[in-house]
Amino acid sequence: MKETFLRIERLTSSFSMAGACAMLVVASVLGMFQIVTRFVLEQPAEWSEILIRLALIWMVFLGIPTAFRHGAMVSVDVLYRWSPPKMRRFLDWMVAAASMALILVILWYGWDYAQRGRVQSMAGLESISMFWGYLALPVGALFCILGIVGNLLDPMREELETAQ
Repeated sequence: MKETFLRIERLTSSFSMAGACAMLVVASVLGMFQIVTRFVLEQPAEWSEILIRLALIWMVFLGIPTAFRHGAMVSVDVLYRWSPPKMRRFLDWMVAAASMALILVILWYGWDYAQRGRVQSMAGLESISMFWGYLALPVGALFCILGIVGNLLDPMREELETAQ
């Protein structure tokens, strides 16, 4: 069961990170497009700025699950380094519980905002609903839940090993 969950979690974390990378590419390409249209052609495309913001929001919320999976959660590193193994496991559970509480709030209110935003349109992109902007919160939160549980089952502490 544990191995099956970790396999699924690796797949979903890889998918979310690929999505985050794709959104970074989209934001970069649109940024270059915006520079060319504004300063070279002197005909700014107002819609590109909104799409850049949307891509950056999606990038962040799709990238966070990988940070959770790799143990880059809010933690007390000094306590963790000086604690015996049983205390470390207790700290793992406390950090996971606090992170899960935050993510569940983001999931709940993110979905609520997405539902309310269905009737709004994006400024500059009247044909696109704000639902798609707000949807990044619950989608990212769902991926984060899997990352938090995955880190609890199979801890990775890469941030402690690479910290300077």
